Amino acid sequence: MEDNQAKPPRIPRSVAQAAALPRPWGLSLELGLLDGRRRLSKAIASEIEQRRLFPWIAVFFGIGILLFFQAEGQPALWAPLGAFGICSVLAFVLRRTMPVFTVLVALAAIFAGFSAGVIRSRSVAAPVLGRVTITPIAGHIAAVEDREEGQRLLVRIVEMKGVAEAERPHFVRVSLRRDGEFSAGQFIEGTARLLPPPEPAWPGGYDFACDAYYKGIGAVGSMVGTVRRLAHPVPPGWRLKLAAFVDEARNALTQRIASSIGGAAGGVGAALVTGKRGLIAEPTNDILRGAGIYHIVSISGLHMVLAAGTFFWLVRALLTLAPWLALLWPVKKIAAVFAMIGAAAYCVFSGSDVATERSLIMTLVMFGAVLADRPALSMRNLSIAALIVLACEPEALLGPSFQMSFGAVAAMMGLVPLMQGTREGKGSASMIEQGLRWGGRAMLALLTTTLVASIATAPFAAYHFQSLNPYGLVGNALALPLVSLVVMPSAVLGVLAYPFGLDRPVWQLMGAAVSQVLEISGWVGGFSGSTLVVPALGVGALALLSLGLLLLTIPVSVLRWAALLPAGAGLALAATPHRYDVFVDRDGAGAAIRAADGRLALVGRPSAFVIEQWLRADGDGRQVDDAGLRQSARCDSAGCVVAAENGRHVAFVQDFAAFEEDCRRASVIVTRLEPPATCQARLILDGAALRERGATALRFEADRVEVASVRKGRETLPWSTGQNARLQGTPARERPQTVRPVPEQDLPEDEISTGEPD
Repeated sequence: MEDNQAKPPRIPRSVAQAAALPRPWGLSLELGLLDGRRRLSKAIASEIEQRRLFPWIAVFFGIGILLFFQAEGQPALWAPLGAFGICSVLAFVLRRTMPVFTVLVALAAIFAGFSAGVIRSRSVAAPVLGRVTITPIAGHIAAVEDREEGQRLLVRIVEMKGVAEAERPHFVRVSLRRDGEFSAGQFIEGTARLLPPPEPAWPGGYDFACDAYYKGIGAVGSMVGTVRRLAHPVPPGWRLKLAAFVDEARNALTQRIASSIGGAAGGVGAALVTGKRGLIAEPTNDILRGAGIYHIVSISGLHMVLAAGTFFWLVRALLTLAPWLALLWPVKKIAAVFAMIGAAAYCVFSGSDVATERSLIMTLVMFGAVLADRPALSMRNLSIAALIVLACEPEALLGPSFQMSFGAVAAMMGLVPLMQGTREGKGSASMIEQGLRWGGRAMLALLTTTLVASIATAPFAAYHFQSLNPYGLVGNALALPLVSLVVMPSAVLGVLAYPFGLDRPVWQLMGAAVSQVLEISGWVGGFSGSTLVVPALGVGALALLSLGLLLLTIPVSVLRWAALLPAGAGLALAATPHRYDVFVDRDGAGAAIRAADGRLALVGRPSAFVIEQWLRADGDGRQVDDAGLRQSARCDSAGCVVAAENGRHVAFVQDFAAFEEDCRRASVIVTRLEPPATCQARLILDGAALRERGATALRFEADRVEVASVRKGRETLPWSTGQNARLQGTPARERPQTVRPVPEQDLPEDEISTGEPD
């Protein structure tokens, strides 16, 4: 007869193994394992109770987007959508089993992010120009940006001669070397020199072509000859009309503000209100960057919060003037509605850039929480805003704007409980003492949040811009009070007074404050070491530091201490960067080669923009026009040779006659020509390979060489005596005997976007 007595509880294997150890080690280990398991269970329960699992949905959604951008070719849509549906159904069915439910929700979020990437890429798909073309074009001007050196136009193409309709870009961006002749909404015709949006200058560098693709821009260049204004042969659509109307209104207000203030402060003041940064001179940009406050000139979270907060405060203050209204009506919620309307109008008027739309979503979520009687500032609201932004524009995840803004906000929100806990009661202190305490707490809060935001955004700044501003804390602490208390309230008041023609005094008041901000920036930027150029972070270091930031800010329990592991590993990788030894331009116009002294030596004639990108990636603070860049290269009319480390020589060949000697003595040959088949150099990177690979970089090691290129990714080749590796692309059609020094290629500097954080 079977024994029906209850079985004893099952002992975990880890505990059983600990119990089998000799005493007292077995007992102490057993107690430690049980205590650790209890602490972990308690921490997880605390995370669930505080609803801190929800923010991880946004994290896994982002992981799905990253996986999409790593995929090759055009991924199918049915696969991620089908997987998302299956995981969602299983999660609903197994919702009572918490571990399984959590894993299925995470998988569903990953597949949802991947699907969002596929849908977005297909929705913006448009032809991209495949070659340099000089051709007559005609189209509607969708947007105009006034700049010091002329204008930059975004043109909706209607006709482009010599280019088939299936290959014709929808939008092109062209520059003009003349002032104030054109406005949004006009129809123009003229001859343009167009080229494809340029790819990164080095593998891992800023990808202008990717940004242009998602903005619908299929070509960039400049207008040559006469540009004529014509009557509209084809009526523009309502969207184009609306965009032209808003852009023209922005340009008019930009000119009004700049003329009212004048000087450098005029351009900065106009950018603070309308988002048009074309009137800011580059020296002024450098001053703001050196002080670490360049973020104030882009319409983003700071501006949106200040503008919406001003609307909220004004409406609430006006309504509370009548006591019966304050008692009978939900004044706070009414003010929140007006703030949401004002923020949306401000977003539309400022151009609705990615950063502005992201800031608007975050602001609407905050005030929506006020309407629902929920806390406005919470990690849950931030996660909802991130999900909405990434679902609409998945490509934003790759940009510095999204990474730096959400990273800074998440890090600052982690300080809110601490800051609230340090507040002191009023007690019996006098009004003067209370005012001093309030001022001290406000200054402490400003310094603390600025420091935390600076630390949180430093990895992203190092990765995207290869620069750090150690005195940004000082610059922000001195400049932000002026921006918050004078500049932005004046901006709101000036916009309200603009239709009545009474805005000039307001702009002049704002200009005085902006001038003080520039003086502060110049003083802080003048400190020694105000801008540090650092080597580009690797993807691994950035990923580890980002994971550390997420683990530090999302959990509320002791689990946040787990952030120390990835953060420490990321800092270790960042402190020991693995630099490239050779940078080669995508067109073979030039290269930068690490000489025996450890610094880059320049050969050929790449553009100034490309040289700057190479120097920054290497952490080299020299300027583009530094004469020392070419001292380590031995050059003649046939090309250049640079003596690299470990006795290697790298040759840059521009004449076919140089191959005989360089193939014998050089370890690496870089050329736009087709080398002879008998060339015995260990590694040959020729014009055909560059046309297929794009910009390429080499990293030398003792027994191998790592090759990284924009289009072909990474590969490792053996580096042994007698080994010959020819990086081949499409075979060249002709074999010229020489290639003369090429002019600086790519775009004028005003056509290149530097990818500054918005």
